[in-house]
Amino acid sequence: MKPRRKAIWHWKIVGNAIKDALLKLNPRTMMGNPVMFVVEIGSVITTALLFRGGSAFKFNLQITLWLWFTVLFANFAEAMAEGRGKAQAATLRAMRRARTELAETLRSIEPKPEEAEKLGDPYPLMVLRAGIEFNEWFAKWCERMEAQLLEPARVKGR
Repeated sequence: MKPRRKAIWHWKIVGNAIKDALLKLNPRTMMGNPVMFVVEIGSVITTALLFRGGSAFKFNLQITLWLWFTVLFANFAEAMAEGRGKAQAATLRAMRRARTELAETLRSIEPKPEEAEKLGDPYPLMVLRAGIEFNEWFAKWCERMEAQLLEPARVKGR
């Protein structure tokens, strides 16, 4: 079976990042990052100079576009990182919830020593109240572990 490749661009995260990148253009938000705030102020000033007109229109256009691209790309990159962090946190919360549910299921195991004594088994049988599916690999692993646990008992008995 081939290992699954992780996608770099999850479109749900990208869509939210684009929206957040535009929302981060608010100057109050940008003040949290002083360098990008200065770049944004420079973008606004060059945009005003561009619309005012003048002899260096192409130069002003190029500078204005580069400054706005820098601001938007930085906001987008920051929003992508935040989106991935939120997605990872949600995954960890789901894993914690699943682990808690499994722990509660395993706590419901009851030893049945009287049934084990009838069969002559030195280890008590365990009965699960909630069903847990065991695949074939896990069943074989359990058999190997049981054999390893019983081996010292056989050696002592000789």
